[in-house]
Amino acid sequence: MSENEDPAFLWPGHVSRSVSFEDATTSRGRKESPMRVLAGGERVVLAELAGPGRVTHLWMTVGALAPHLPAPHVLRAQVLEVFLDGLDEPSVSAPVPDFFGAVHGVPAAYASRLTAVNEGRGLASRVPMPFRSSVRLEYENASPEPVILYYQVDVLLGPLPHGSGLLHAAFRRENPTTIGRDFTIAEGLRGPGRFLGWTGGVRVLDPRRWWGEGEVKVYVDGDETPAICGTGTEDHVDSAWGLGTFAAPESGAPLVLGTGADTQEVVSLYRWHLSDPVVFGRDLRVTIQQIGSAMFRQGEEAAYAEFRERVIPAGRGWLERLPEPLLAIGLYERSDDWCATSFVYCEEPQPVPRVDVAAATADLGGATGRPVVR
Repeated sequence: MSENEDPAFLWPGHVSRSVSFEDATTSRGRKESPMRVLAGGERVVLAELAGPGRVTHLWMTVGALAPHLPAPHVLRAQVLEVFLDGLDEPSVSAPVPDFFGAVHGVPAAYASRLTAVNEGRGLASRVPMPFRSSVRLEYENASPEPVILYYQVDVLLGPLPHGSGLLHAAFRRENPTTIGRDFTIAEGLRGPGRFLGWTGGVRVLDPRRWWGEGEVKVYVDGDETPAICGTGTEDHVDSAWGLGTFAAPESGAPLVLGTGADTQEVVSLYRWHLSDPVVFGRDLRVTIQQIGSAMFRQGEEAAYAEFRERVIPAGRGWLERLPEPLLAIGLYERSDDWCATSFVYCEEPQPVPRVDVAAATADLGGATGRPVVR
């Protein structure tokens, strides 16, 4: 059991602190300033601390003046950035909801070992954020609408255990992805390091067919052959035979909107590598394929011929001469709207790509919380 997992460990030589908007007052005694209304475009510093130490817990909730919860495009325009050890560029840059696993700007309730969206309102993270000389957390309301922000940062100040890495979190989105080219979850960071996992999901552009046959592949240290290769998207999050809503300690699908077990429209996922660490020496690249499957029954010959003509086969392609009433089944390359926030620990602090808010908030829908599907 590590120090962090042993509740009897006393952490000698460390002190505990918290930071919130209440720190603007001198007394911190009678709930004088628990929240702040942020104007459109306003940026604030949530915490700025000297090290060494680590952020152990981050909680926040974002409200709208009316209605109570912000629309998806407003919530996803809230940006969290973390600057480590004096770097001018952030090592964490992600939409606030995606950092906590509320992908697509929809705060679907769930809980995992590291993150939670409690009751669809409270955003919580226990992803450790170590720092050596300093840390600064900044928050930007990059939407044109005002929002209400409550938050608390909990910190343990003191020496870092030997071998501690520094957190790097980066958001990516391709809307849509390119046929035949895998979507990148993580890349571009120098090792040694550890891939902690990711939150992300898909907006299914053709919900008539199953989208989730793509495999997650992990490439380390320049190798062209993946060190880790999955068997399918739902398998990657420890589910099987399609995908429904669930939340487990290290994997889950908090949001699954659609018309049936095999035809979904909007899906969010998370996968943490806690009990199965993924480590690398020099560099890391994590990708996921966009591969779907289609099945046709006897009597659907014309539809099968038309579909086969316009798609690119994947894997072994089409299987025919199947038992009745099946006609054919096969895998094919497809294009959907994918996003991911990767969480990677590295020995040295490095900048990550900053969030492109316009790209992050496109095609998310209105205040109903149900993203638009083409």
